[in-house]
Amino acid sequence: MPPVQNRFTGLSAIALLAAGALSGCASLMSTEPRVDNATLPESIRVPAGHAQSLYTTGTGEITYECRAKKTGGGHEWAFVAPVATLSNAKGQVVGKYFAGPTWQANDGSQVTGKQLAVSPATPGNIPLQLVQANPATGEGAMKGVSFIQRLKTVGGVAPTLPCGAEQAGQKQVVPYRADYAFYKPAM
Repeated sequence: MPPVQNRFTGLSAIALLAAGALSGCASLMSTEPRVDNATLPESIRVPAGHAQSLYTTGTGEITYECRAKKTGGGHEWAFVAPVATLSNAKGQVVGKYFAGPTWQANDGSQVTGKQLAVSPATPGNIPLQLVQANPATGEGAMKGVSFIQRLKTVGGVAPTLPCGAEQAGQKQVVPYRADYAFYKPAM
């Protein structure tokens, strides 16, 4: 009888080890930050019926150009384009963000969108934003994305340098960081 008892004890130990390993894998998969839309300004909340599918941090820069104002005369620093690297919670590069606005995953899929709303961030930081996505191109992470939020912004505001007729055409590059949450229709 003792050999049978030892065999079950050994199996129990293996089962416990396997359960621990699976638990560890589950905690690794859930390291992506989750957005609580109820805590965000109403203007940038994602509509009901959409679930978060991806969360990235964009680190890059925004280019501004000193241009004549469209109305009222004078000059101002005008937004030209962003460029950023998108990383996941582990710091791995998963894509890029650039003019369009366009978000492109490393798998080649990409999505563009139209700004629906903004909400002020803390002073010195670009606003929070809600974008409605256009249909994605390519198969992969961006396929099916319906909304994108820009959150936790740092920097990126227009320069405070002089911008007049003598600076017209000059460009300034400003560093920024922002988190981007991507949503797809809920299943």
